[in-house]
Amino acid sequence: MPDQKIFAGPRIRRIRNAKGLTQTAMAEGLGISPSYLNLIERNQRPLTVQLILKLASVYKVEPEELQGEARGSVAALKEVFSDPLLAGELPGDQELVEVAEAAPNAAAGVIKLFRAYREQAERLSALSELLAREGRGSALSAARLPADEVRDVFERRPNHFAALEEEAEAFAAVLEPGDDLLGALKAWLKREYGIAVRVLPAATMPNWRRRYDRHSQRLFISERLSPFDRLREVAMEACLIRMRAAVAAEIQALRLSSDEARRLARFELGRYGAHALTMPYAVFHAAAVRARYDVDVLRSRFGVSFEQAANRLTTLQRPGAAGIPFFMLEVDNAGNRFRRAGSQGFPQNRFGGGCPKLAVHAAFGQPGQVLVEAVEMPDGAAFLTVARTLEGPQGAFDERPRRTALLLGCDIGFTDETVYGAALPAAPYTRSAAAGGISARPREFVATSIGPACRLCERVGCLARAEPPVTRPLGLDEMVTGLSAFDFQ
Repeated sequence: MPDQKIFAGPRIRRIRNAKGLTQTAMAEGLGISPSYLNLIERNQRPLTVQLILKLASVYKVEPEELQGEARGSVAALKEVFSDPLLAGELPGDQELVEVAEAAPNAAAGVIKLFRAYREQAERLSALSELLAREGRGSALSAARLPADEVRDVFERRPNHFAALEEEAEAFAAVLEPGDDLLGALKAWLKREYGIAVRVLPAATMPNWRRRYDRHSQRLFISERLSPFDRLREVAMEACLIRMRAAVAAEIQALRLSSDEARRLARFELGRYGAHALTMPYAVFHAAAVRARYDVDVLRSRFGVSFEQAANRLTTLQRPGAAGIPFFMLEVDNAGNRFRRAGSQGFPQNRFGGGCPKLAVHAAFGQPGQVLVEAVEMPDGAAFLTVARTLEGPQGAFDERPRRTALLLGCDIGFTDETVYGAALPAAPYTRSAAAGGISARPREFVATSIGPACRLCERVGCLARAEPPVTRPLGLDEMVTGLSAFDFQ
């Protein structure tokens, strides 16, 4: 404990008001007189070590929050007023301390607004450079959008975080959820942190899936979400609290370049932790092997959605207990790609994922149906793919919500280990070692010929081609017209 005295009156008052306590009731809980608590709240008395420990014990207040909130706010406010736009308005240090102490919520609002302004400026700068270079075929060398940076980092690395898996197993042992994980999570949040969970109507939460009000200590969940997504949102909040240190360590290891990118990564890791908690690794891996990786069986057994079960399959890479190395791709009906991940990283070089002939695009014409297909790349690499539409948040009558579809894939050599192999037009086929796959006795099968993306594909006469290849000159013979919309030599 440093020798510097800690004056935290406004923070103590905020904690008391959030819990709906009078000064008399809070003083009784802390074992002090109401008049002494009144002096503390008016910053006329500092907090003692004994009182800080009492606050932590009785009201679950982190000691670091009492010691560091004002100092952190002052440092952040200094950064705000160092911006050239506000340089002439820079107040003295004492004024910043007074703002941080007397009006911590207002200070937090100013800091949040400044961060949003700065991040928006970074986006506009990156967008300006992108527009300036459009058509030259060169990539951005300056700062990318934070969302793009996070997406690239997660796509390149294996979708497995061993530390979070261990934390999830330890958390599950503490919860002892039985058959009611949601109830166990709600009870734990209330018991340990005083956080109550409520489902609110869409009119009250028109723009949010989940919102945590730290002052009233309530976690609000939108009624638009399915029961599966409600469970995941509550589990995410609990995991971000319980696994705070482990998540912070993983974010640091990712070496992201901005605060916004780190916040986005924290969200992704929170979702990973929620999946690890709702589908514990050892139990889920054993069930997946027994069910031959049938996603519908797994979703029913663990009470999750198709997307959540498929996502979990891409994380099964624990040493000594690894599953099939699946990868996944999520797109909307306009072809925009939202997520790509894989147990060994998304196979961008081998699979691409940008071909319009993939079944994930055809899935929108058969919503809710599972489409199984074998596909073959120009170099002979072959994959088993499983595609299905996903159910998003429920929209109102006059809304048009985003609809997406998910593609789950693996090397064709693993077809015999999955339930989906029987759905292929012929017996499964295992590529030879010469093609870079898994050696086994060769089998014939019917596969759809695809490419990595139209710009990189040189298949001749492709009826689905949307763009000409950049690697070949266009065919301009006026006497010949090919089947493709873009003929090339």
